[in-house]
Amino acid sequence: MKTAVRTLWIPAALLALWQLAAARLIDVLFFPAPSSILATGWSMTMSGELWHHLGATLARMSAGLIFGSVLGVPCGILLGTRKVPSAVEPAVSALNSMPKLTLLPLLMLFLGLGEAPKLLLITAGCFLTMAIQAMDAVRGIQRDYVDLAINYGASRAALWRKVYAPSTLPQLFTGMRLAIGRALTLAVSVELVSSQTGLGSLIWSAWQTFNISKLYVGVGLAAALGMTLHIGLKHLEARLAPWR
Repeated sequence: MKTAVRTLWIPAALLALWQLAAARLIDVLFFPAPSSILATGWSMTMSGELWHHLGATLARMSAGLIFGSVLGVPCGILLGTRKVPSAVEPAVSALNSMPKLTLLPLLMLFLGLGEAPKLLLITAGCFLTMAIQAMDAVRGIQRDYVDLAINYGASRAALWRKVYAPSTLPQLFTGMRLAIGRALTLAVSVELVSSQTGLGSLIWSAWQTFNISKLYVGVGLAAALGMTLHIGLKHLEARLAPWR
């Protein structure tokens, strides 16, 4: 409880100052009062508009995150435990640093204007993040632990269960947090440019119609979603990998 209070008092104080400043000091055309933004958000929630856009973004980022992780973790483990061609690892790193949104026009050219190019782009971003994290996690395992387990007669299954999994799980959770951030960023980005649903579409539509309160609702909800997912994953990590 004390931790929550210490975490929230600064945002609460800033919102209170913003509310006071909106009464006299700042232009509410560009900086509407928090109470006005909350009223707009409540109205959108009751009408179902907010749930519609939030559900679309969550569906896209969840699908990309699941597919990217399911494919990326085994690939990263393979890169970390097997000798692979020297060109593979630099290629993966180069693709990871490339701005993913630049690939969207090409994907739309080959796959059309539907959901496929959006999902493939989000999946690719999550795949690269998880593959690199899994590869680094496997390579970071101390060889002494592996040799000790082998000397005591550990089978291959026991080796993975007792050595590899506990050693790599914390870094895989780090990769998952990074992948969630990337999935959300890519989902909102593709919605900004090529979708009629989702938080990105909501933000862009509000900008085009100069509905500033709705614009703040979209931006604030995207930020709150990212923070909520990050905190939830941290709590899950604390339960599943308490030795970190």
